Amino acid sequence: MKLIKSVVRPNKVDDVRDALEKLNIPGMTVTEVRGHGRQKGHTAVYRGREYNVTLLPKVEIEVVVSDTVADEVIAAIVKAARTGEIGDGRVFVIPAEHSYNIRTGEKDVS
Repeated sequence: MKLIKSVVRPNKVDDVRDALEKLNIPGMTVTEVRGHGRQKGHTAVYRGREYNVTLLPKVEIEVVVSDTVADEVIAAIVKAARTGEIGDGRVFVIPAEHSYNIRTGEKDVS
């Protein structure tokens, strides 16, 4: 199994969710986060004063999938989240050794 964590623009969350639903991915965790990468933030103006915004709003989407569909899921996320501009986000792939259902205590086999 793989834990796929993607950090995307907030306006791309619905596009990514729709792309994952087309692949029959049963669940996901979505978290509002703030951060920056190469983009390093931007300068904004509020009431006539300039200030630096260094931590930009992003959304982190986490899904756990079997190894057999991981590449397909990654490709769908990248395609759905891409605008071609700096700040589109990142996808991280992490091995997930086991998963347990809290209600039943069963160990998932995937």
